[in-house]
Amino acid sequence: MLERTKKVIFKVAIYIRLSKEDMDRGYDDSESVKNQKILLEEYVKNLGEEYELIGIYIDQGYTGTNFNRPEFTRMINDIEQDKINMVVTKDLSRLGRDYIGTGEYIENWFPEKNIRYVSVNDGIDTFIDNNGNNDIAPFKSILNDMYSKDLSKKIRTALHTMQKQGKWVGGKTPLGYVQDKKDKNHLVICEEEAKIVRTIFNMAKAGKQLGVIRDYLNDNKIPTASSLRYNKVTSWSNKTIKNILGHEIYIGTTIQNKRSRISYKNRKMRENPKEQWYVIENTHEPIIDKKTFEAVQKMSIVQKYERCEKKNYTLLDGLLYCYECDHKIGIKKETRTDKFFTICNNYRRNSKLGICTCHGFNYEYLEDKVLKHIKDLFQEIDSKKIELNITDKKSVHDYKKLLENIEKEIELIKNNIDKMYMDKLEGKITEEIYERVLNKYNEKIKERQGQYEEIKKNKKELEKANSKDITKLVKELLKLENPTPELMKIIINKIKIHQDKQVDIYLNFNKINEI
Repeated sequence: MLERTKKVIFKVAIYIRLSKEDMDRGYDDSESVKNQKILLEEYVKNLGEEYELIGIYIDQGYTGTNFNRPEFTRMINDIEQDKINMVVTKDLSRLGRDYIGTGEYIENWFPEKNIRYVSVNDGIDTFIDNNGNNDIAPFKSILNDMYSKDLSKKIRTALHTMQKQGKWVGGKTPLGYVQDKKDKNHLVICEEEAKIVRTIFNMAKAGKQLGVIRDYLNDNKIPTASSLRYNKVTSWSNKTIKNILGHEIYIGTTIQNKRSRISYKNRKMRENPKEQWYVIENTHEPIIDKKTFEAVQKMSIVQKYERCEKKNYTLLDGLLYCYECDHKIGIKKETRTDKFFTICNNYRRNSKLGICTCHGFNYEYLEDKVLKHIKDLFQEIDSKKIELNITDKKSVHDYKKLLENIEKEIELIKNNIDKMYMDKLEGKITEEIYERVLNKYNEKIKERQGQYEEIKKNKKELEKANSKDITKLVKELLKLENPTPELMKIIINKIKIHQDKQVDIYLNFNKINEI
């Protein structure tokens, strides 16, 4: 007698999360990664032969207040590729603590993808219609969110208390200091790095400009903080030196709370007003004496200034690039001759390091050369051909591809319905499961057909709306009597200047021209 092959209906993903806050506060042992894994593996194993464990996704040290987590993202990608159709977590808070984001996944995204979600401890199963625990899931999400908000508030209060006491609670320490091995909230001098800091201050006090200090450090191969700590190949810049010269940390003063996160959900940082800073003196041993520091602060090299507004806007502004190093090429005005010339920005910033070359070019000559080439080129191109190219560029979407994708998706859903019907006839799935999944599939087909018709309608409207604008634009291109920077950006993608003054023009019509 032949052994019956098992039929897998649900391809299961186990998702496990343990946040840094959970670890810091001394989590319940049942929340550990190890015990979550044991619990969920046993749960899936007991479900039966129709359930196959496809993957285990573990995010350790990641907050539940947002979904920007590497393993969660990998799981979502696997769902998109139809590798998974069921997700299991220990409880709802492991999926997430942001009630808006969690609700979006449970109420909308998972159902749209026909994903079954199960929270073991909460008794939530989105494929069981009469499950009362599903109805209270939104309330559990709100409670989890409130817990995160309260925890964030407590952590922030504790940090501010330490900052007011002058304790170091930052991450990366400034050049010259490391965290005390006996007390991580106290800074101690790292003599190897401190020598570099003293050299910078002494040169500044002697009247050396930022560029001179930078070149001295680079020429003598004095390592940067990144080179010393992470073995990264980096060079000194004016900005780094200026930041060191203006940092009060070097006279024993700790300044903290200069920046803070927008909220417990949004991890982006914003600048705080000065009155919210915590400035505490004599918190650690100084590297620089106050007299030297104050003398340097009076010098122009550390003074803050507002960036000047750009006065000259040229026709090819933002289009020029260096062929050799791929950095942007700037356009500068020579005071003596009152003429404009090009210069590689990479060379301008690092001229002493021998990085790249000037790529100097008389700008007026370059502009005339480019315009003449474009005019000559347009005389050879049929206006209808240009119109078609621009129409392609102006389209917001590749409508043909979108429509084909929807057709394929509808066909795939219909094939799944046929397979599921055969499974029902063979007794592999129950009538109840068949009817429920069939209804979901039919809803999805109806939704996709609506999208298909909407895209077809938008395509026709866009083509109609653009026809007059495109005709007008083509006439302007062919005449090119009064070119503007905006018009040049429609024609040209970029212009690359070679060291030997060869010029390559990359058009927005998929053609490279050498002039």
